[in-house]
Amino acid sequence: MVKAVKCPAGTRFAQLEGNTMLFQPSQREGWLYDIISLSRADENDRVSRKIADSLDEVPVVIRQNYDTQSYEEATGKKAPGKHWVTLTKTDDEKAMITLFLLERAWALSSMTPEQRLKTLQQEEKLKPKERRTEIDTGQTLTCPVCGDKFRLRHIEKETATKHAFRKS
Repeated sequence: MVKAVKCPAGTRFAQLEGNTMLFQPSQREGWLYDIISLSRADENDRVSRKIADSLDEVPVVIRQNYDTQSYEEATGKKAPGKHWVTLTKTDDEKAMITLFLLERAWALSSMTPEQRLKTLQQEEKLKPKERRTEIDTGQTLTCPVCGDKFRLRHIEKETATKHAFRKS
């Protein structure tokens, strides 16, 4: 089970606090399923969830990164109103948490996961590279145990200065 303990400020995200996502054993050995229900907010910022009726309603990012199956295929049971599920490995907690964020939080965000990823990539390209200067001091030290020789190097970064030994 994944549970939102603390959420960002704001009326939309605060409503997710305490929400859970229950993963149950599927027919496939070592895999858990979760019924796909996507969060949505109305014009008054009241949050509700809707179970995905068709595969087209499931966001592309979920379909690409998770095994998506029909409820009957994943569980071997028929149930009214339960149409699509995602499968995750039993021990893959990171995937379960990510799925919770994709189904519950991203749907409430003003930006899609794809847009946010593009924004982060563009910011990374524009971010200046940290300058690093490495100077060989010319001093050589010999290890008294094994006899290996090392050269002392002086390394300057914008934020710190440090020293390192390199095998010569």
